[in-house]
Amino acid sequence: MASYLTRLNPVPGFPEYTGPYKVGTIDVEIPISELESPSPASDEAISTIQYRIFYPCEPEGKGKTVNWLPSPQREHVAAYSRFLGASSTLAEVISFFPRLLHYISIPVRKNAPLLKPSTPTKRWPVMIFSHGLGGSRNAYSHLVGSLASHGMIVIAPEHRDGSTPISYIRDVPSNNSVSEKLTAKKAKRTVDYRKLSHTPSPEVEAGRNAQLKIRLWELGLVHDSLLKLDEGKNLTNLNTSSSTLSGFMGQMDVHEPGKIVFAGHSFGAATMTQFVKSTFYSTQDSTAPSSYEPVFKPSPRSSIVQQITPHTPVVLLDVWCLPLRATSTKWLWEKPFPCYAPGGPGGSVLLAIESQAFVEWRVHLKATKRLLSPDPSSDRFDYGNGKITMPHFYYPESSAHLSQSDFGMLFPWVTKKVFAAEEPERVLRLNVRAILQLLRSAGLPISPTSAADMELDPLTLEVKDDQAIFGSKKEVRGWKWLSTDVNELGDVDDESEAVGKGDQVKGNAEPSEAVIGNELLKQKQGTAERL
Repeated sequence: MASYLTRLNPVPGFPEYTGPYKVGTIDVEIPISELESPSPASDEAISTIQYRIFYPCEPEGKGKTVNWLPSPQREHVAAYSRFLGASSTLAEVISFFPRLLHYISIPVRKNAPLLKPSTPTKRWPVMIFSHGLGGSRNAYSHLVGSLASHGMIVIAPEHRDGSTPISYIRDVPSNNSVSEKLTAKKAKRTVDYRKLSHTPSPEVEAGRNAQLKIRLWELGLVHDSLLKLDEGKNLTNLNTSSSTLSGFMGQMDVHEPGKIVFAGHSFGAATMTQFVKSTFYSTQDSTAPSSYEPVFKPSPRSSIVQQITPHTPVVLLDVWCLPLRATSTKWLWEKPFPCYAPGGPGGSVLLAIESQAFVEWRVHLKATKRLLSPDPSSDRFDYGNGKITMPHFYYPESSAHLSQSDFGMLFPWVTKKVFAAEEPERVLRLNVRAILQLLRSAGLPISPTSAADMELDPLTLEVKDDQAIFGSKKEVRGWKWLSTDVNELGDVDDESEAVGKGDQVKGNAEPSEAVIGNELLKQKQGTAERL
């Protein structure tokens, strides 16, 4: 009866997480005046960093669920409508069912006590996940919540670079008076969405680099905040009681180099690519050509430089290459991921998952293959007959760009109609399976994937490794392995896209279902136009 009533409920919802742990969450906003930035500030008007923490919580811990649509909800509905465009299908859905969005909740426990880790190190592994265009700290809740339910603390920042439909920055009190702190909790400054073209040009490159500078600066501050929380430093949380953060002291594996996982979707995946590579190669900046303009310059003595090593796990979901290919950062584009450094593990700690829409976007797929290779500057690279491990590179069939966020699960009938996306819950489950297996192979203490998620007989005994998800012979239905061989796309000129001529080259135009950062594009008779 309950399941029947659930199907009749018009409010979109999420299934429960499938890991063995219950999931708690805390909304965090910290004044940057209390943090140490590893690089110079990129925007003096941004006075705080904001993120949501998803974590394993006490099974009996009390706590309310969290609204998926952040407060103030009316303003967020209006911002998403503006972002999607008045003529788009999803905007019509939002305007037609405005109140339904208000009641969507994330199946987490607000401010619940953190569960004490039972890992060998007595600390939980940690991931930082960067959102794409149109995303927010809540927009990937099912993916990151699922990871948290398997024994991981996931930090989901909300970037203030104009990439989310709307974000709010609270005023920071100048003193410790109670009245001023209460006033600061209410006062807000808005950061609206900044629309930029998807066609490369000097103006677009400058605009995306400006956004990346903010994003990477924020990530450096987020990392510093995690160190301080783990050390028991008293940080002000403008979103809720600061005492709720004290439970993270000594519970996070954030000090040992190479242990933090860096992940993201779309522009967020590009952000993490630039963050990891900029940090790792920062000591070589003096050897770069004069044309190189770094978007992140951490101090050699900063803790983030020590954290990122060749063993750092990196997860890229539909990585968007255009922001990485600016003329001013070409030197960094041509550098491989740190995992390919001498003595590194190769691609075994690098996972990239595409949507089918991005796989069909052949010019971009070729650029992605370059990015994941040991030599992005060349069409030919050698894995040394297996001496260098290839990266894990896959895509789920019938998936769209939105399938990797909450939007595909919340609005399955829309994504099916517009993008022919199928099985949204299963697509996300496949993503989670692959990420969990990457973490296991990197030596992180993650709980086994359930037999149900692995689509095994329910009576199957516990299987600690999900080896099938990293197979290359269709071991998992609808889950396809991709080669990083650039020569397989020899007829495609991906350099044309880098200079804004991709659509003029036969076979290089975006596919009919291409989606860049939730901005919907459809191709009609060879011309991409807004829905």
